Amino acid sequence: MTHGMRTDTAHIDGPRGWRDTAAHYALLPLRIFLGITFIYAGLDKLTDSAFMKDSGAGSVGDLMRSVRDSSAIPALVDLALKSPPGFGYAIALGELAVGIGALLGLLTRLAALGGALISLSLWLTVSWASDPYYYGNDLPYLFCWTPLILAGAQVLSLDAWLRTRRRRSRGVYR
Repeated sequence: MTHGMRTDTAHIDGPRGWRDTAAHYALLPLRIFLGITFIYAGLDKLTDSAFMKDSGAGSVGDLMRSVRDSSAIPALVDLALKSPPGFGYAIALGELAVGIGALLGLLTRLAALGGALISLSLWLTVSWASDPYYYGNDLPYLFCWTPLILAGAQVLSLDAWLRTRRRRSRGVYR
């Protein structure tokens, strides 16, 4: 028999205490924030007629030309400049798909990977020259996606619902 202080928290919190519950739901606010933000960003681009143009005020073409020489990977910007409207639509539709996946918790790890790749590409091109570096918002978004890549959406998600459904169909009730 061990004498001394208990190290478990079951006696304080009950079988599923507030700490366990908080940990269980910890990524949900991040998932909701990123989902709504990326849906908004995608819709904002798709509904902005100036953005989807090759040139002109507020166009993706002018944006790409303005960051070309200060980006970490000018070749990536050159690729976007081959078809600025095509690049604009690709980014907007990618943001929309990533946002919907994150918000619904559907293919969450894949959506998070897509969000991280979008954030990485924008950091290396559009916000690379931010000085100091933390003024550029794409880098924090990149790191915000990382926990969702690692953990997925464990609660209040279509992924969890589908996982439970598969287990039940196999006779596993956990």
